[in-house]
Amino acid sequence: MKAEEYFTDDISGLVNEAITAAEKQTSGEIRLFIEDNCKEDVLDRAAFIFTELKMNATAERNGVLFYLAMKSKKFAILGDAGINAKVPKDFWEAIKTQMQNHFISGDFSKGLTVGISMAGEALRTYFPYQKDDKNELSNDIVFGK
Repeated sequence: MKAEEYFTDDISGLVNEAITAAEKQTSGEIRLFIEDNCKEDVLDRAAFIFTELKMNATAERNGVLFYLAMKSKKFAILGDAGINAKVPKDFWEAIKTQMQNHFISGDFSKGLTVGISMAGEALRTYFPYQKDDKNELSNDIVFGK
């Protein structure tokens, strides 16, 4: 099954709601990029996508990318320099472990919503929502070709 086929309107809506809810608590930005295959090192691919989506251009350098290659069974979470300077060293690994437990059972939407919520909580701690905050990046899921 292709990634876009799995992420029906209902599932995409749940994930998008999780991103929106997380971002209402923080000035941070969360994006999700999904594709079928990753033929290189997953962190290298995620870093490339991070830059392509201009996630390194946020005012406080507090963007977080969730990258998922479904058929390759690879995923990564990348935080920008601003957030990485503040969270504990093993922070992203703790989120990945929680997500992986759901991915193993085939529940990608649950894994993503759990991970996005956890990232949102950390962002809220270090980058609380400001009254003049604006959404710098789209919350829509990006599907690779």
